[in-house]
Amino acid sequence: MTPLDHLGVPAPETPDWHVTAFLGPRPGDDGRPMLDAVRGLRARILFDHGHRPAFLRADGTHADDQDLDFGAWHFIARRSPGGPPLGYIRLSTPDTGARFQSRDFLGDRCYEELLAGEGFGAADVFEHSRPVVEHRARKLGLGLHLNALAIGAAHHLGARAMIGTSGTKDGQDRFHERFGFRPVRGTRRYVPQYTEDVVIMLHRVADGAGRHHDLVTRLRDEFPVIAAAGAAPLLPVPPVRRAARVTPTGTTSPDRETWRPVLHTAAELDALLASGNVREVHDTIDDQLTELVRSREPQCRDRVGIERKKREQLAGAEPWEYGTWAWYPWSGRLVHVLPREEFRLVRTDRNRGRIEWPDRQRLFGKRIGVIGLSAGNSAALTFALEGIGGAFRLADLDGFGLSDLNRLRGGLHDLGVDKAVLSARQMSEVDPYLDIEIERAGLTPETIERFFAGGLDLLVEGCDTPWVKIAAREYARDLGIPVVMDGNDRGVLDVERFDREPDRPLLHGLLGDVKSVDVLDLTARARTELVLAMVDAGRISPEPAASSGEPGRTLSSWPRPASGVALGGALCGEAARRILLGLPCESGRFHTDLGQQLHPSRNVYAEGPA
Repeated sequence: MTPLDHLGVPAPETPDWHVTAFLGPRPGDDGRPMLDAVRGLRARILFDHGHRPAFLRADGTHADDQDLDFGAWHFIARRSPGGPPLGYIRLSTPDTGARFQSRDFLGDRCYEELLAGEGFGAADVFEHSRPVVEHRARKLGLGLHLNALAIGAAHHLGARAMIGTSGTKDGQDRFHERFGFRPVRGTRRYVPQYTEDVVIMLHRVADGAGRHHDLVTRLRDEFPVIAAAGAAPLLPVPPVRRAARVTPTGTTSPDRETWRPVLHTAAELDALLASGNVREVHDTIDDQLTELVRSREPQCRDRVGIERKKREQLAGAEPWEYGTWAWYPWSGRLVHVLPREEFRLVRTDRNRGRIEWPDRQRLFGKRIGVIGLSAGNSAALTFALEGIGGAFRLADLDGFGLSDLNRLRGGLHDLGVDKAVLSARQMSEVDPYLDIEIERAGLTPETIERFFAGGLDLLVEGCDTPWVKIAAREYARDLGIPVVMDGNDRGVLDVERFDREPDRPLLHGLLGDVKSVDVLDLTARARTELVLAMVDAGRISPEPAASSGEPGRTLSSWPRPASGVALGGALCGEAARRILLGLPCESGRFHTDLGQQLHPSRNVYAEGPA
């Protein structure tokens, strides 16, 4: 049963994809040009604008040369037959088992002992790579489709088992568990090339394909047709350009679409600068290197010593060649920053003494979902500033309007930009290395599966729609994801530890056994009554209680001043950090009432300083 089945809503189908496949040549055979093209495609996506520098050659080209490519099946996905390639996956057969990544990862002896312990021989086992998907196609379910196709192809080709290495930073291991894979105990370790922990995953064909068994079965039957059609040429992917259009007056209208910075190496700067898309260049790398030295050695204050250590850090490179150049298409700014780990070490240095570097690294390895980006914008930006999370999924369907400026950080020039886009921009301007995906349609029965795909370590819920509040918690509870919510009134913070309490009632049981399917269509009055039940009407402040029936009548929406939203972001940040680091943070509803905190009776100096 899928998570949507119990909502009474059919699970969304993945879009139709045009997939081509070819069997890689043997070493020395013809077919090498196609294989080289696939390697370049794969490496370019994995490089991810600088997130994984190991996939960039010195000459500026991308390559991921692996002997395992020879004799393996290669699948390339497009939205249409003539479109650019958007995703890739490889399926290795037992004929190439001596070169399997999982064998190399474990070593021959441990690999063979693992198979023997599971009752398999080398001829029974296939290996598929991780799906490699362009950012713009990830939210469309292409990774899920490619993964299902590789598994289905292996089933068709007679596999009894599948094995593979899976990353853990972005929840890829949990993603594979949804296909019936399980992690092999004792195999998790850090792999520098992928900049994350990697674990071995194993799948028994006889046990089915988990939650996506039907999709795997359909693609298993389609594999012979795909294989018979053969390969298609890889089309060049057009470069990312700054989105703009010309208004009737001849001026350029603002970019309201892009939210992801483009990360460049120094070798790519000439072409970027020649494009005319760079409006400002900000290069403070020398000051950043100074801060790097002082972050590592706070006692080092000697100017000569600092300059020597900076030269050692550059290791012969020119300062302009060092680190990453982040280009922000919506503003035209080009900013020079330290490499990712050094950048984050310095950027969060003032957390030291409260959050030490090992814990900061753990936090950067977490994926966080944020639903509702009015109040949620404060939480998301607080997380980005403090370094809570390295990957985010943001969902909101509304645009940024003038009345949002009472609480949502932005400027007049941002009016008309989607709140999800605005939040992603603000976060990436704090840290260009963040991995941010957005759902501009908000959470609906059609998008909710996509939002949770691949797993989350924490969910922040800050929306007004009853269906979303309940459905998101149903998913979180099903997947074991803790939830925090800012109630905005009297400093209310909700914590629901579904990671520890899988049977915990939603919203502390305030709504009884109500299901999301029950609240899809509510009258305005029923909606107000439900929201009041959620917030526990007897405990809210007099002002919101008095105006509870006024939204849509004398009020345009629920009142939410900036001070309450800012406090909510801080409370969510504190709770999130505690949960993600395993510090004490129990389920419950907590009040940090500023009105009570500022009451004269709480003045510690009411009778004068001690």
